Amino acid sequence: MDIIVFLIPAAVSLGAMGLAAFLWSLRADQYEDLEGAAHRILLNDDDLPPPRA
Repeated sequence: MDIIVFLIPAAVSLGAMGLAAFLWSLRADQYEDLEGAAHRILLNDDDLPPPRA
């Protein structure tokens, strides 16, 4: 029964960290371009211009 004293705060803190990470990703616009990644995977690397240094 003593282990519950440690498990409940650990579960709550992990849940809070997950929620904080999700909210950060929303504010950092991580979900703005959902179609871009789906289209980029279909592009051939030879079709892209060379990266700028």
